[in-house]
Amino acid sequence: MNRLMTPWGELGLTRFPEDPRDRLRAWDAADEYLLSHLAGSTETADGPTDLSGTVAVLGDRWGALTTALAAPGHGPVQITDSFLAQQATRLNLERNGVAPGAVTLLSTQDAPPDRIDVLLVRVPKSLALLEDQLHRLAPRLHAGTVVVGTGKVTEIHTSTLKLFERIVGPTRTSLAVKKARLIFCSPDPALPRAASPWPHSYSLPLGIGPASGLTVTNHAGIFCAERLDIGTRFFLRNLPQRRGPERIVDLGCGNGIVGTAAALANPQAEVVFVDESYQAVASAEATFRENAGERAAAEFRVGDGLSGMPADSVDLVLNNPPFHSHQSTTDATAWRMFTGSRAVLRPGGELWVIGNRHLGYHVKLRRLFGNCEMVASDPKFVVLRSVKN
Repeated sequence: MNRLMTPWGELGLTRFPEDPRDRLRAWDAADEYLLSHLAGSTETADGPTDLSGTVAVLGDRWGALTTALAAPGHGPVQITDSFLAQQATRLNLERNGVAPGAVTLLSTQDAPPDRIDVLLVRVPKSLALLEDQLHRLAPRLHAGTVVVGTGKVTEIHTSTLKLFERIVGPTRTSLAVKKARLIFCSPDPALPRAASPWPHSYSLPLGIGPASGLTVTNHAGIFCAERLDIGTRFFLRNLPQRRGPERIVDLGCGNGIVGTAAALANPQAEVVFVDESYQAVASAEATFRENAGERAAAEFRVGDGLSGMPADSVDLVLNNPPFHSHQSTTDATAWRMFTGSRAVLRPGGELWVIGNRHLGYHVKLRRLFGNCEMVASDPKFVVLRSVKN
């Protein structure tokens, strides 16, 4: 656990899930810059920001902003796409003695507050997610709403500022401090309020197995929301050919096309779609319903991987693990997915993984399962299969 000094006191904060080997902090210079501005202790501020009204925090990555504002009793509303960010926030509130009821935790799929007096935006990696959320939140703002964004210099682009300007109102930025920058936006009630253009849908090409010709729905922020990425395309061409009643998990499901293809290839299967992203699970459900109808044998779970699922309850796990966590490259998420898969698989159950060749997942899978077979490969990707003995 690391200690964050805020204008209102010192906080102990960690990421979620906690890993003693993880040296990454639950905040960065962008969070510190924003908190200092709100307290009126930077050159960007004319004085402390009035936080007595409804304060909404969009995109808080590990709960640092929400916890810092909740500790002195400002009662913010957190809006996030990440289940892990919500869990981190809950735990950080608890370890700092803040009652859970002091904060409202919403997902990006929930209805936002009717009126927002202060909107704080941690700029996300996905410009599409920012666009979608600004469209959803803009009608809740008023002429007096204070809107402040924050991010690393490398995260704030001209396109970011234009998005604030087009959807919310006149926008300017601060000077950079410790490679972080603030965004100041003045809501313009006269701007025309358009609906969010998300979600997007597109049809898949032929020649990719049971997914050929299907319609994919992507909510904002989903990886490769405008087209099918080449890794998933390769995976779809090499999915296991199985028949009969079984329980399949599409782990890290994204838009759900892999699990949907598996369900269509084996109508007797029950498919569980799992992701830590609320936007992803909403996309997966829309994709599945569009192509498979209202089949009862499907479950959609937002959560921390496979935690909470019974041991020895799954026959097949299909997995395309991420190897980035915000700006950090890490295999920690993949390892948790692999260990979680082994725990829930029945004896004889299989984990199928698609990954870039250079990531070396075969080494981890062989260490964990005692076996690993390369099912298919091309110059960039490999499909690997491990069996729980």
